[in-house]
Amino acid sequence: MIDGVTQTPPLAVRKKTHCHFCGDTLEQRVFENRNRLFCVRCDTPIYENPVPATCLIVTDADDQVLLVKRNVDPQKGFWCLPGGFIELGEKPEASALRELKEETGLSGEIGLLFDVLSHPNPFYGTVLIICYTVSRFAGEPIAGDDAADARFFSFKALPEIAFKSHARLIGEFFNNGKAA
Repeated sequence: MIDGVTQTPPLAVRKKTHCHFCGDTLEQRVFENRNRLFCVRCDTPIYENPVPATCLIVTDADDQVLLVKRNVDPQKGFWCLPGGFIELGEKPEASALRELKEETGLSGEIGLLFDVLSHPNPFYGTVLIICYTVSRFAGEPIAGDDAADARFFSFKALPEIAFKSHARLIGEFFNNGKAA
């Protein structure tokens, strides 16, 4: 348990071994003053960047926060904010609302950009998390996609949160950010 959040054993960060352009093997080189993967055949550095994701803070009329129970690893069985990875060509706001619909059955409107943070991830290296608030939503939460359950919780009675970053965002929202 770290900072009150139960953690599953870390996964090994998968290392790229072959160029995604030509398929040849990669080597480490100092390029642009950084140690990078480099394809000798393509004469190209392979840039590794954070994986972009979104999440949403949705509250109901009773000032409870919407959480989804994860149905997939990592952290299967634990609760988190609705959200997920941004698809190629997708705007972050559209990604967030798509994930909301897929995981909870709710339709919503983006309120504010609440926070952007970078979080280490044992599988992807780094995840860049873009968190929005939802100003309005319609429907009743029904678990879907990779969620086993979806429901609202009082801030004072939260279940175990799957990710330290989500626990931090929820805490910041209820302790500092609601009035913002």
